Amino acid sequence: MVPRLERMLGIEVYASQSLGVGGRIRQFIEDFVVEEVLMDGSKAQVSPIETLQPSGGGRYLICVLVKRDWDTFLAVKKVARRLGISPKRIRIAGIKDAKAFTAQHISIRGVTAERVSRVKIRDIALYPLRFSDERVYSQLLLGNQFHITIRAISHSASVIEKRVKNIKNELSSLGGVPNFFGHQRFGTVRPITHLVGKLLICRDLEKAALTFLAEPSPYEHPESREARQQLHDTQDFAGALRYFPAHLKYERLMLVHLAKQPKDFIGAFRKLPLKLRRLFVQAYQSFLFNKFLSQRLKCDVDFNDVQVGDYAVHLDRYGLPTTEFEQATTQSLSSIKKALKEGKMRVAVPLIGFKQPPSEGVQGEIEGKILEDEGVVPRDFFVPSMPEISAAGGLRTVLAPITDLSVEGASRDSANPPKRKMRLSFTLHRGSYATVLLREFMKPRNLIKANF
Repeated sequence: MVPRLERMLGIEVYASQSLGVGGRIRQFIEDFVVEEVLMDGSKAQVSPIETLQPSGGGRYLICVLVKRDWDTFLAVKKVARRLGISPKRIRIAGIKDAKAFTAQHISIRGVTAERVSRVKIRDIALYPLRFSDERVYSQLLLGNQFHITIRAISHSASVIEKRVKNIKNELSSLGGVPNFFGHQRFGTVRPITHLVGKLLICRDLEKAALTFLAEPSPYEHPESREARQQLHDTQDFAGALRYFPAHLKYERLMLVHLAKQPKDFIGAFRKLPLKLRRLFVQAYQSFLFNKFLSQRLKCDVDFNDVQVGDYAVHLDRYGLPTTEFEQATTQSLSSIKKALKEGKMRVAVPLIGFKQPPSEGVQGEIEGKILEDEGVVPRDFFVPSMPEISAAGGLRTVLAPITDLSVEGASRDSANPPKRKMRLSFTLHRGSYATVLLREFMKPRNLIKANF
């Protein structure tokens, strides 16, 4: 049974039928390690790097940013503040998990290595690598390598081994894992990001702001929940600044603005980082995609075969999807099937946007029904009042390939005697989520207790 919280995110099915091992992730931050891999093969590692004099020339200093239990945006902002520069001078290739021990490449414009080396921030380390004329950006990212420890497993070692083996075989036969957008895209403790996004594209800015600020969740910290409830009841933005917890940094940025201009919801949203504002709308696109993918699985429509009306994207030499695609017709069907078998293309489903229509054929019927139930159409994703958050849309492959998957056998979990732990290591391409693979192996009944 898929947990209710996952169904709220559009993730309604499992790809594997075998029983999971249960357990819990992220009991310790070091249990969830993420190391970024670039297209050129270089990997950012969490282990300390010997700091040498950076080589090369150029206006950008390329560094490895290692962070422990930090939101990516807040970590970049903190580093910028310590350097005395604008956060806009720091660029990243991808957002990393907050509740994790992560390493990633960043570029900082116009600073010296000596200056960066002097930055001291708790649970953040910066290691200058080289100078470059090219800044870090998303297209340089190949993927991420994960090292995940699952703890507090109640089953015997033999049962764990058998279930893991069965699930590995099922996913291998499928050719990967369904490319769902993972739980952190929406917020597991407080999954409202996509709800805010829907309200923004439906032009209800006031309700969008109040949902972000004042919609309490039963799973969040009581202090935060009570603050949100009080704001929900009073809608007194100025008063809320007195009791909103300091760790709700993004909410407080909006509240400072609304305390002065209570009806300027556009201005309030614009106090948030642009990437975060775009994430709201993108999260709603992600929710719709998850629904489309879940229904394709439920309807037993093949992930590795193409039907008339399906989209298929071309892959580059790294196996990453390109922007080139074809929509299968009766004439092109056989050639696309051939390309799929040769690993040159992959079936894709739309991320609905103002330039991206739904599929056609059987998949199109699935998507049309979901959009009708949601009461939205592609043109809604252009937001006239805040055009910078508009979403043109695109395509996303239905499968995420898994490489270098290895499992360390079950052993005693000294942190949770007499239970057991196991360790999974694997690499996923950029844009794919470790938790989506982990849910297949764990089949958690309660996402919050499992620390998703």
